[in-house]
Amino acid sequence: MRKRQVVLKREEPARRNYNTASSVTVRNVRYGECQKNHAASVGGYAVDGCREFMAAGEEGSEAALFCAACSCHRNFHRREVEIAEVVSECSSPNSSNGK
Repeated sequence: MRKRQVVLKREEPARRNYNTASSVTVRNVRYGECQKNHAASVGGYAVDGCREFMAAGEEGSEAALFCAACSCHRNFHRREVEIAEVVSECSSPNSSNGK
């Protein structure tokens, strides 16, 4: 039996600054190469070589969960999450008129 190493990443809650800045966290999810082992039933290891997930249907449909290149479910593809925090400076209308 193989040992698995599991790495858990804890994401700290965003700290709110109530002065004049606001921030929004944007997450972009992309699915990379297929990791399905097609030879698992015979005790081997073989992947199909699909490099990137391409949805087989429109967003929201059941076909969007399957890859058009290899016909595997999206869960077999490596998930890559890109997290970006967007900070914008805002000024309130009351503070700009000088009263």
